[in-house]
Amino acid sequence: MLIKQRSTEGPERAFLVAVASERQETLWSAEDSLNELEALARTAGAEVVGKMLQHLRHPDPATYLGKGKVQELAALEQELGFELVIFDDELSPSQQRNLEKALNARVIDRTTLILDIFAQHARTREGRLQVELAQLEYRLPRLSGRGIELSQQAGGSLGAAGVGGAIGVRGPGETRLEIDRRRIRNRLAELRRELEEVREQRTLHRRQRAALTMPVVAVVGYTNAGKSTLFNALSQADVLVENKLFATLDPTTRRVVLPGNQEVLLTDTVGFIQRLPTRLVAAFRATLEEVVDADVLLEVVDVSHENAIEQSETVNEVLRELEAHEKPRVTALNKIDLLPDPDRVDPSLYPNAVVVSALRGWGLEALREKLAQVVAEQMVPLQVLVPYARGDLVELFHRRGRVELEEHRAEGTLLVGRLPSPLAGYYAPYRLQQRRGLLRAPSARP
Repeated sequence: MLIKQRSTEGPERAFLVAVASERQETLWSAEDSLNELEALARTAGAEVVGKMLQHLRHPDPATYLGKGKVQELAALEQELGFELVIFDDELSPSQQRNLEKALNARVIDRTTLILDIFAQHARTREGRLQVELAQLEYRLPRLSGRGIELSQQAGGSLGAAGVGGAIGVRGPGETRLEIDRRRIRNRLAELRRELEEVREQRTLHRRQRAALTMPVVAVVGYTNAGKSTLFNALSQADVLVENKLFATLDPTTRRVVLPGNQEVLLTDTVGFIQRLPTRLVAAFRATLEEVVDADVLLEVVDVSHENAIEQSETVNEVLRELEAHEKPRVTALNKIDLLPDPDRVDPSLYPNAVVVSALRGWGLEALREKLAQVVAEQMVPLQVLVPYARGDLVELFHRRGRVELEEHRAEGTLLVGRLPSPLAGYYAPYRLQQRRGLLRAPSARP
C-alpha cells in the first residue's frame, strides 16, 4: 500500500498510539506518558486528532499493537484522515515496516519524534552535529525495505535518510540501499570526528573555567520545568524561553554573584525527559559533561505539574546514568504561582528545596542563600590573618569564597570562612591554627 503524500497546507494531522504493558516497570502510567507524547507532537508542529491506548501483556513483536487494533486504526485513518501515526515507544524496524504496510499513513515512534524536536531547536554547530549523529545512527538499521526504489541499481540520492551529497563513481551492480548505507556510515565517521574536536574545545573551556577556581552550578531538570526562565532570573541572561518541550538545547554559562559576594558559574543544560533516547544521551555527551563536572546541581521541578514527582525521579535516573546523582543538590520548586494552594507543597520531599516562581521572581533571594550555603559546604574551612599589604587576597577571599567572619586587627585582616581548595595554597603563609579562644578574644582594632 502506498503511503499518501503529506499535505502542504496546515500542520500535519497525527494520531497517537500507546500500549500499556503488564511487564512495563515505570513510575509513569501509560495514560500520563501518552499525554506527554501529545505535548511532544504539538511541540513538533503536529495537530493531534486522536489517541489510542491498548492494554497488552507485552507489545506484539510484529505490529506492536494487536491485530484487531491495527485494523481499527486503519479504519480510523479513513474516518479522521490523519497522515501520521506516532507510537509512544521505540519501534523495531520490522514493526515500523509492517505497520506502514497496514496503514495508509507514515509511522514514527517516540524516539523519532524527540529527535525531530531536537533537530528543530538545535542552534549551534555543536547542537546540530549532535542531533544529526543521533538521527543517522537511528535511521541506519531502518533503511532496508523502505521502498522498491532502494533495491534499484546505482543512482539517485539518499532520500529517506535525509543526507545529500555525491560520493563519486560507484561500481556496477551496487544497489541504492547499499549506497545509502555507505553514505550514512561515511557521514557518521565525519560527525564523530567533528564532535571529538568540539569535545576537546569544550574540555579546554572547562579547564580555563577551572583555572578561575569558581564553583560551577549546573541547572538540571525535566524539560519545560522552567530551567531557562530561572537561569535568566538568576543571571540576568537572555536565554530563549518558550512554553515548549526542549525549547533550548545548547548550554549557556554566566557568572553569578551569590549572597556574601560569592561568585559562581551558572550553566543551563538540556532538559531531560522519560525514556530519553540512548542515542541522544551518547550524542550529547560533551554537553552533558557540564553536569558531570559541576560542583553543585540546581534541579528545577515544576510543582504545578501533576507528574512532578515522576519528572523529578526521571531526572534522577538520567543523573544516575551520568554518574552525577550523588552531587550536592539544591532543588527549586518552581511555578508555585500556578498552584491554588502553594502552602500544600512539601519541600521535605526534595533535597535543599526552596519554593520559587522564576517568572514572578518569588523566592529567588532564599534560593540564592541556599545555593551559597550548599556551595560553601563543598569548600575547605580556613582561618587566615592577611597582612594589610595583601588586600588583593582579602578581595579574592570575598569573590571566590564565603566569609563568615572578618575583623581588622593590628597585624592585618582576620578572615574566617571557606574557599575552593585550589585557592587555599595562596593563604598558606597566613593560615592560623585552630587555637582555642582565637575568636572569643579578638585583639583591639586599630
